[in-house]
Amino acid sequence: MSLLQEPFVRRIADNGAEIFEIEPWKSFDTLSSGFTGRSGGVSKGYHAQLNCALHVGDDPVDVSMNRSKVAEAAGFRFEDWTSGEQVHTANIAIVTAEDRGKGRLDRESAFQDTDGLLTNVPGILLTSFYADCVPLYFFDPIQQVVGLAHAGWKGTVADIAGLMVKKMTEQYGSRPQDLLAAIGPSIGENRYEVDETVLNRVEEVLQAYKSNDFRPLSDFSVDLGGGKARLNLKELNRHLMIRSGISPESIACTQWCTSSRTDLFFSHRQEHGKTGRMASWIGLKEGGTFR
Repeated sequence: MSLLQEPFVRRIADNGAEIFEIEPWKSFDTLSSGFTGRSGGVSKGYHAQLNCALHVGDDPVDVSMNRSKVAEAAGFRFEDWTSGEQVHTANIAIVTAEDRGKGRLDRESAFQDTDGLLTNVPGILLTSFYADCVPLYFFDPIQQVVGLAHAGWKGTVADIAGLMVKKMTEQYGSRPQDLLAAIGPSIGENRYEVDETVLNRVEEVLQAYKSNDFRPLSDFSVDLGGGKARLNLKELNRHLMIRSGISPESIACTQWCTSSRTDLFFSHRQEHGKTGRMASWIGLKEGGTFR
């Protein structure tokens, strides 16, 4: 698909939840995937309205109601909601049928220290949480495997994108050339200022496989002087996906910027930490066949 075509299409679900569905993946009738906006929920104050995270001080009852609305909008039950306790690592969990619902009602039951989730079990709704970091989506239509990864700058330089592909290959027999991937709403390149510590780590991950489609740091950043630069996390993750073997034509990348559109999204940077979290989701629906 064209990189200029916006793949994350906004709509209001029948229950009022604001969601952004991955439009080019809707042709797969047993797949559900997307990202939440900030309206259509029950949370109050700076969490208003559709906060989906339990770690930001929101009322857990309100969060559960919001999650239930999102699950319904995605075509799943609230009981299917499954998540990890994100800590900006590159740790990846394999989600089995027995794991369905982990993290649904509390943080303690979630997959601990986990920023990537993979499953081939229909009826499990994988979810993760964001307020500027980059949501990464993975889908193998041949082996029927889905995955999510939470990529802040730390997860990005740890190459969580490449590790997801590696894990899919090892665990499920996926072939990188068969995979579809998507990069969801997150802070845009014009809004994300970083320092030399981050830039040095980016340089390291770029140099790790220099002979394989090498691109310099300047392809992903704009020097601001004084050891500062603006960093394009979306394009960096796209590059790492391609480096792992996913075809460039198979990667859908959004243009939505969470920092510049706080009317639609929560933004940790723009709102100085006092904000809620959106959720990414992906799941294989029970019943039906892939086209």
